[in-house]
Amino acid sequence: MSFRKQKLETQIKKLVGTLIVTEIKDPRIGFVTVTNVELSKDYAYADVYVSVLGDDNDKKKTLMGLQSARGFIQYRVGKALSIRTIPEIRFHLDTSIEKGVDMVNLLEKLEKESSKNNSGSSDN
Repeated sequence: MSFRKQKLETQIKKLVGTLIVTEIKDPRIGFVTVTNVELSKDYAYADVYVSVLGDDNDKKKTLMGLQSARGFIQYRVGKALSIRTIPEIRFHLDTSIEKGVDMVNLLEKLEKESSKNNSGSSDN
């Protein structure tokens, strides 16, 4: 990956995150974290991955709100960056954080069960 592409992805991630928190007032948008941005090779598309706190309904509403604000976000990103082509922003739900939390909970549960079985068998 080129340094320029990496730098642009980082800048877009920071800009979008800041815009969501400070300037977008859509009530559908809940607690959102921008987790990653991936630019296409020709910089025409920016896939923005977001993590949303809440249930499936909250996630759906938040994605709808972000899609609604997409034009404004693209305009502000284009204004802030000095690039020839402003990438089309596409929002995607990132569930990796939830999967990680589920995995940690599962491991803790297995560890507790294992320690119960070990302590029960050592008494015999």
